[in-house]
Amino acid sequence: MTNGTATPTDLDTRLEAHRTELTGYCYRMLGSSFEAEDAVQDTMVRAWRSYDKFEGRSSLRSWLYRIATNVCLDMLTAGNKRARPMDLTESTPLAQAALTPRPDHTWLEPMPDARVLPTTDDPAEAAIAKESVRLAFMAALQQLPAKQRAVLILREVLAWKASEVAELLDTSVASVNSALQRARATLAERKEPGADATVSDPLDEDQQKLLDRYVAAFEGYDMTALTALLHEDAVMTMPPFDLWLTGVGDITGFMTTLGAPCAGSRLVPVQVNGLPGFAQYKPDPEKGGFTPWAVQVLEISDGRITGFHCFLDTQRWFPLFGLPLHLEAETDQVEQGA
Repeated sequence: MTNGTATPTDLDTRLEAHRTELTGYCYRMLGSSFEAEDAVQDTMVRAWRSYDKFEGRSSLRSWLYRIATNVCLDMLTAGNKRARPMDLTESTPLAQAALTPRPDHTWLEPMPDARVLPTTDDPAEAAIAKESVRLAFMAALQQLPAKQRAVLILREVLAWKASEVAELLDTSVASVNSALQRARATLAERKEPGADATVSDPLDEDQQKLLDRYVAAFEGYDMTALTALLHEDAVMTMPPFDLWLTGVGDITGFMTTLGAPCAGSRLVPVQVNGLPGFAQYKPDPEKGGFTPWAVQVLEISDGRITGFHCFLDTQRWFPLFGLPLHLEAETDQVEQGA
C-alpha cells in the first residue's frame, strides 16, 4: 500500500499498531499517565490530518515519533517536572507526620504495564522496557531538560541510532551525542531512592514468596510479619500527600495510627511501572464490602521490600487499571482489566 491510497480503516489500523509504544515514550517524557495518553491522541490526530503530506521519506513509525516528540516538547514548555515526595521534602518523623496534599500536576503518576510495554519475544528488550518505566528511573528522567530527556529515551531505551535521533530532532549527530553525554552525567550524579530495585521477569520463586508473605501480612494487618519483610531503610510515600516516611518503625507506626482504617483490606495484584503492585481495597463501613483506597507499587531489593508507594487518587487510578470501584464482601480477587 502506498501513500495516498490508504483507506481510513487501513490508516487507523496502521496508526493504532504504534499506540502502546508511543504511549510508553510519551509517558517517559511527561511522567503523567493521562498526559501521555492525551499526547498520543494528539499525535494520532495530527498524523491523520497531515498523512497526505507524509512523503514516505522515513518510516511511518519514525514520523509518528517525530510528531509525538514535538507534542511532548510543547507540553513541557511550562517547565513543570513531575516528582515523588522525596524529591520535594525531607523525610518526616512519624511524630510530626501531617497529610498535606499537593496538586495533581506535581506528581509522577503510576501507569499499567499493558498500556506502555509493547509485546516482545526478546527477553532483553522486555527487561530494558520494564526498567525504563520504574518509578526511580522515571523520577530521574524528570530531572533532565526536555530535549536531553528525548535523546536519552530514544538512544538508550528505544535503541535508535544517533543519526536517526538527529534527523528526528532536526539537529546534528554531534549535538545528539553531546546531549546524551550530559544526560548520562546528570543521572550518574543522582542516587534515586528505589534505583536498586531488582525484580526478575517473570518473578523468581523467592520474589513470589516475598509477595505472598506481604499479602498475608498486609491483609492480616500483622505488623510483626510486615516488619520482617521491610528493609530497615524502607521508604513509604502516599501521593497526593507530600509526606514520606523512612524506616520500619515509622512505616508500621503510621499504619497502626493514621493508617489504622486500612486494617482488614484486600489486595488485588496489578502490573504497574514494571514492578509488582496491588490495588488496595479497604473495608467500606457504609456499603459493606470493600472500597478502593490505593494503587500500591512495591520496590524489592535483596529479598526485602525497600519501597512502598501508595497512589491514593482512586477515582483516577482504578479505572485506568480496569479495576472496579467496589468489591463485594465475599470477593477476594478480581481480574485486572488493563
